[in-house]
Amino acid sequence: MTGSRELAVAAARAAADKQAEHIVILDVRELIVITDHFVIASGATDRQVNAIVDGIEEELRGLGVKPVRREGRREGRWVLLDFIDIVCHVFHVEEREYYDLERLWKDAPRVPWEEGSEEAAPSEARPASGS
Repeated sequence: MTGSRELAVAAARAAADKQAEHIVILDVRELIVITDHFVIASGATDRQVNAIVDGIEEELRGLGVKPVRREGRREGRWVLLDFIDIVCHVFHVEEREYYDLERLWKDAPRVPWEEGSEEAAPSEARPASGS
């Protein structure tokens, strides 16, 4: 069984594969009870937002997970995918700036999702390999 952190990382990587920008995973377990992680990503166009959403859904479907709720797909400006343990927010750049979820959830720790991620908190940073 895949944990919520692993699902969030898989979603972030799927978004990156579709050239999403400013991908962030927030650990909201201590702040709300309805989900464990938010994955937030941006696309430059409505078409790219929808491609990112498709990529996330395809990746998580491969892990045996489907969204229980999907909102905003038609407009392609802010698409919300609710997978229960994680919620993915895929924004058009303008909407992301306007709603600024990172500011709203500023108390949520950021989760590193790739090697050398600048999002890694110092306490979560991986030790250097010594090379």
